[in-house]
Amino acid sequence: MKATVVINPIAGPGRARTLDACAALARESLRHGGYDVEVCITTGPGDAQRFAARAVEAGHALVAAWGGDGTVNGVGAALAGTPVVMAIIPGGSGNGLARDLDVPLDAAAAFALAAAGSVRQIDAGDLDGSLFFNVAGIGLDARIAQRMAAPGARRGLLGYVMATVSELPSYSARDYVITPLHGAGPPIASPALFIALANSRQYGNGAQIAPHARLDDGAIDVVVVKPQSLRRIAGRLPAFFNGTLRADETLLMMTAADVDISSGHAIAFHVDGEPRQGGTAVALRTRRQYLSVRVK
Repeated sequence: MKATVVINPIAGPGRARTLDACAALARESLRHGGYDVEVCITTGPGDAQRFAARAVEAGHALVAAWGGDGTVNGVGAALAGTPVVMAIIPGGSGNGLARDLDVPLDAAAAFALAAAGSVRQIDAGDLDGSLFFNVAGIGLDARIAQRMAAPGARRGLLGYVMATVSELPSYSARDYVITPLHGAGPPIASPALFIALANSRQYGNGAQIAPHARLDDGAIDVVVVKPQSLRRIAGRLPAFFNGTLRADETLLMMTAADVDISSGHAIAFHVDGEPRQGGTAVALRTRRQYLSVRVK
């Protein structure tokens, strides 16, 4: 069997191993699972998806994404809807999808799982033609993702907090109409700081925006965060990190497979932290059991 390992050398806070050592670990670990391994190193946007698509065309059985949620997104987008299995080797700052799948954060342990674990089918979200597997977002969430994606941006939880503190005071909430399809509920018209679209529970680092989201339930959890004071936002942080965030008058939660979202302004969004720009209306569709991933 053949496998491709896609390594993002700049993901996360820094690697303890050299790239040569990373490649050696990948080859040796997967060799024990019977794989002949090709290692590909990304050098720019789009490389992860391109390498994974090439692996699909070559008939490889496994593609391992060693990086953060952006690298996982690129690999997953190429593998979605195919029989090729994705393994995650967490190397990012938050590693949200890996954490929700209970993939070990240690690279050697993650490779051991990649070589001999079981396979789970998970859903994918499709937001205006861009796939995501963890969390997508609209509004302030997208603004922060754009800032985090800029060259030289500070990564990790501290970088996210700093970007949020910097953007929040000047960000103006916008009005949205959120329309669930297929009888999933009435439309919601509301101003929002941001709208999180969660396939998994968390952004990363244990921050759970949608504590009840499930990766294989055929639906996306939609979380609408209305305008509110900095004090109230700060007061929610314990619940945000311990998985007890609940709906109230300033935090709306719903679950639906397919949703249309519209606004009077062009809608900026992100998919797994990768910035995108849409028009005044975007469509969310759930692709059920669309990606095969290696798990325990």
